[in-house]
Amino acid sequence: MSDRVKFPYFYRTVPSELHLCAGIVKLLKHFGWTWVGIIASSDENSMRAVQILTEGIEQSGGCIEFIETFSQSSPLMLQNTTNIYKSIMASSTKVIILYCNRDYTEEIRYTSIWEAPGKVWIITAERLFTLPSYNVDRNNTLAFTVGKKNIPSFHKFVREVNPALFPSDLLIESWWKDLCNNRCPKSIQRSCSSYEISDYLLHCDIINSGNSYNVYNAVYGLAYALHDMITSSSGNTTLWSGESGNILDFLPWKLHHYLKNLHFKNALGEEIFFDENGDLDIGYDIISTVFLPNGTRSNEIVGSYNPYAPPEKGLTISEKAIVWEDLLNQTPPQSGCSPSCPPGFRKLTMEGKSICCYDCIPCSEGEISNQTDMDTCITCPEDQWPNQKRDACIPKVITFLSYEEPLGITLTFIIISFFLITAVILGIFIYYQDTPIVKANNRDLSYILLISLMLCFLCSLIFIGRPEKVTCILRQIVFGITFSISLSSVLAKTITVVMAFQAIKPGNKVRKWMSSRFSNSIVLSCSLLQALLCLIWLCTAPPFQYLNMKSESGAILIECNEGSIVAFYCVLGYLGFLAGVSFIIAFLARNLPDSFNEAKHITFSMLVFFSVWVSFISTYLSTKGKYMVAVEIFALLASSAGLLGCIFLPKCYIILLRPERNCRKYLYKS
Repeated sequence: MSDRVKFPYFYRTVPSELHLCAGIVKLLKHFGWTWVGIIASSDENSMRAVQILTEGIEQSGGCIEFIETFSQSSPLMLQNTTNIYKSIMASSTKVIILYCNRDYTEEIRYTSIWEAPGKVWIITAERLFTLPSYNVDRNNTLAFTVGKKNIPSFHKFVREVNPALFPSDLLIESWWKDLCNNRCPKSIQRSCSSYEISDYLLHCDIINSGNSYNVYNAVYGLAYALHDMITSSSGNTTLWSGESGNILDFLPWKLHHYLKNLHFKNALGEEIFFDENGDLDIGYDIISTVFLPNGTRSNEIVGSYNPYAPPEKGLTISEKAIVWEDLLNQTPPQSGCSPSCPPGFRKLTMEGKSICCYDCIPCSEGEISNQTDMDTCITCPEDQWPNQKRDACIPKVITFLSYEEPLGITLTFIIISFFLITAVILGIFIYYQDTPIVKANNRDLSYILLISLMLCFLCSLIFIGRPEKVTCILRQIVFGITFSISLSSVLAKTITVVMAFQAIKPGNKVRKWMSSRFSNSIVLSCSLLQALLCLIWLCTAPPFQYLNMKSESGAILIECNEGSIVAFYCVLGYLGFLAGVSFIIAFLARNLPDSFNEAKHITFSMLVFFSVWVSFISTYLSTKGKYMVAVEIFALLASSAGLLGCIFLPKCYIILLRPERNCRKYLYKS
């Protein structure tokens, strides 16, 4: 009827069914009732409302378990209501919407339908609340009724008006007799003779219904429109169909213009006007029955719905004012096909069932759900991680290999210990520098190798602590250069051993190369080549600080990114090349006749070096986080310690414990 094209002259003074259906949907959403049943009469009006309700409920994420209808062609008491009752009892829903006209609402009270226990009923007429009922106290019922207003002087008018002024028939006579009962409110109770008093109360509450206010606004609206038409058209006889000028003879269609533009304040100070659809700004009250200790029933307003208010303020509910039935396990009751999924879980729809029937599964790693019944989980930002319940994102823990933790303390102690051991060995070699075993095979190279090994141990300290831009650059660069010096020294030592045995052959011209300047040039040239590679690395794509948010769950690993992977592997490959050449030369010279052939020790040191770094690669790739750094430090320490132990410990053993073997005669003994 609100279609202005089809019904241009229709004006509504009661809320439309569209608004009523929208209010029911909002009520369901407020309580989280997503699983409902509908019972309605089969008339066109109710079926249209059921369609609107179905669409609204589904759009708000709810589902309808069943829809049962009954015919209005015959009294409900004569129809088979058993099937409807069975549907109600077999259903899992706790909420049932009853949509039909008020006559059928009244009849349902006397059928088995109304006796279904543990159900919440939502009805669309207040008549059920104004008439006596034997079964109403067994249900939780919320009724949408037209908003009630206390019309000024209306009760006084009802109380004092002379009934003789109104038409006389049995219904009206019973109406006035009801108002004579002393159980009627004092505000409307009339003074009547005893024979006029009715024992059956009906109209006391109807007087206070919202319909009275609707009629009040309709009468005054029409009166104001007539007043505006008459005052604005004085002397204009085109408004009237007769020459008498009687107000009853005006042309009715002329009134449309004034009703459309109607705007006035009623006695309650409320603005009364029709919107573009010809509807008044009228809302609903939501009432519920409260049973008092003395056995009487009180209809309490527990909420309201105003379709013209902003969406967030349209529905108001006072849950504390609602008294729920004892049969319900929860207050307010819950009605869903499946239990609600708590925060931390998401819904997984069951195949072949309604979308309201679902399983609850935990959110995946890195995701949360912070609301109930979420369809999908939310991915946390990269720098955050779900808490234990997976209902909130919390900042990830910043992690790196620090000096304060046990692993960092242990590695630092080992590094310093190896550094001191190397320093002691260097001191021994300097103290016994004139002994044959120190002088053999170029003692200057031994000094360079020991100092470079000391630097190799110290450079491991750079790998501990919070990575910064400078430390990330120093880590790989210092490591690459110091190790290249160490391996260059080993290579120079190996070449020196071979050349030394070649020089003792008669007529061999190798002796002229047997000088410290030659061996030092080998160390310098090999180290400069590594330094050049590092310089190219720095100029192209140097290492930098990197926040690794994916390596460890719930942690942000601060690490150093190599920058250029190609340059990084070139540096490592060059070290492997130096070690490989040293190993091959030392391996070929391992059987040279000498009681103390240093080539054997170099061969073993290179075997240790290769073993450490081959095992390091597989271990490094299988570890994560700060333990990757610890593995890298271990590889540095183990390879440096291998060089130190295999090359220098045998010499220290002879110097300190077997001094009788530290002589020229023994060294060159065949």
